[in-house]
Amino acid sequence: MINHIPLERTKQLPAIVEPLLQWYHSHARVLPWREEPTPYRVWISEIMLQQTRVETVKPYFERLIIALPTVQSLATVSLDVLFKLWEGLGYYNRARNLKKAAEKIVADYNGTIPRDFATLLTLPGIGRYTAGAISSIACNERQPAVDGNVLRVIMRLIASPIDIRKESTKRSIEDELLKFMPANKDAGFFNQALMELGATICLPKSAAHCTECPLRTLCLAYDESHVTELPYKSRNSPRIIEKHTILVITDENHLAINQRSNKGLLAGLWELPNINGHLTPCQLSELLAQEGLQPVSIKKLSPAKHVFSHIEWQMIGYSILLSETAIRENPLPYSVKKGALPLSPFFWATAAELNSVYSIPTAFKHYLSIFLQKQSGFFDTK
Repeated sequence: MINHIPLERTKQLPAIVEPLLQWYHSHARVLPWREEPTPYRVWISEIMLQQTRVETVKPYFERLIIALPTVQSLATVSLDVLFKLWEGLGYYNRARNLKKAAEKIVADYNGTIPRDFATLLTLPGIGRYTAGAISSIACNERQPAVDGNVLRVIMRLIASPIDIRKESTKRSIEDELLKFMPANKDAGFFNQALMELGATICLPKSAAHCTECPLRTLCLAYDESHVTELPYKSRNSPRIIEKHTILVITDENHLAINQRSNKGLLAGLWELPNINGHLTPCQLSELLAQEGLQPVSIKKLSPAKHVFSHIEWQMIGYSILLSETAIRENPLPYSVKKGALPLSPFFWATAAELNSVYSIPTAFKHYLSIFLQKQSGFFDTK
């Protein structure tokens, strides 16, 4: 396996600037964060776009900008409100780090987002790509911004089989781009043009629209018929499989939820009570009895699956109906006896509260919708 980029393969790269910029100025998509590329708007959009499609991000971006228009408002917002704005985007640590970074910007930089690349890298949740995007697009700094789309474009242009999963590959591409990328406003346009080309034309594998590419005559992979094979990316480690039993505990008008710990997957978010492993109806009945819960009925629900970046949840569920009397007799939060179930304490939430207050991760969407769809007027399960 080749571990370095041969210099002779990069000689044509400076020639991409002019045709790429011309193409971008006539083909760039109209996106809300491009209309007014301030450091704040670019930062928010780039964090949201990590591992998330543009069309998915658009409404979330516009909603968050309306609710939190400044760094100061982001720094002071509660996590519950921020998570509700973020609900459905996933990867909630992105939102948590946004708030941490905003707090640092307010405390250390008087609420002004730093312009330079090195300082941006010191902020929580901001890596080399995001720092490059902010400094170039919003601040006209001459700094590359290399994401997966850019890597795909460049590795095809130079027909390089080097593993793009390696950090050293990204750093090498940054170094190459820095040699010839334009200055001032064109620095940001150049980075956006590479991103746009990778997102709309230079697509993965056989989906690439090579005949529409403004850089086709400069592309060694196209010339050598290696487009579908590049870029090379080594395989991920096998995904970890976890089995969970999800409990939809309700009295018809309220749903039991609890809050996850502040560490680990989905840290600090609200969830439906759940148990590791797949329980049989008999096992569940025994555990509920141990906890002092006497359901009116227990109904097995259809299975569901949710895939995180490195973990796959394989879920089964049960609908557990309690009497309204049992709930009225237990003040909130309702704490059951310490036992096998992770239900102490849990809170009773109405459909209206689930719709407007509590942020429930998408992993629970299938089971949350079972309750919400029974509640007249509340069908939004983003």
